[in-house]
Amino acid sequence: MRIDVVTLFPEFFEWPFSNSLLKRAQEKGRAEFHLHNPRDFTSDRHRTVDEKPFGGGAGMVLKPEPVFRSVESIPGKSYVILLSPRGIPLMQAAAGRLARKKHLILICGHYEGVDERVSARLVDEEISLGDFVTMGGEAPALCLIESVVRLLPGALGNPDSLKEESFGGTENGLEKRLEFPQYTRPQVFRGLEVPGVLVSGNHREIQAWREKESIRATRQRRPDLLKKSTQKRGKKS
Repeated sequence: MRIDVVTLFPEFFEWPFSNSLLKRAQEKGRAEFHLHNPRDFTSDRHRTVDEKPFGGGAGMVLKPEPVFRSVESIPGKSYVILLSPRGIPLMQAAAGRLARKKHLILICGHYEGVDERVSARLVDEEISLGDFVTMGGEAPALCLIESVVRLLPGALGNPDSLKEESFGGTENGLEKRLEFPQYTRPQVFRGLEVPGVLVSGNHREIQAWREKESIRATRQRRPDLLKKSTQKRGKKS
């Protein structure tokens, strides 16, 4: 997969792209990343990328010309995403859908937003991290990149880690749920002991315990996920 990021702050991505999972994905040939600064596509000596909005109002708006030129300079057929507070929330299903694309272009908004013509003529989809506003689109773009790249075949060191994580596929018809609690050494820490079933060696009982704890955690912390799953099962029946 090729991922191009249009951003006023390319240095934001330098460390993440050079370390950990994203670095390994590049080394394995699973993903490649490219950064594009709209300031490089301006035509005035001040490299102006923002202007006051028509109709008045606080703040500045990212101009359309530098964004269009940035995207149009990128070769190949691509799927263009604008990171925006008004976009659809990024869910695991969306990450899985995007992981099947060959080429993504992510546009990071800034200031008070991006000229609407970018969304109308250039963008295939707008995505948000949720009902809150960040300083810019860089942090949301990085979250999207990590959620997508980790799903690429061969990107993770152990692909089995995808099977039982939060929001992944589950048994018993629950399409989404939280992951079960995890423990490691030492077996006793500050008086807190690892549940006995996990050190019993009985894999069937361990699996049953994990299933039960996963459902319990979802019911306590995200009951909305169980409701959605129940509603979907009802529609199918």
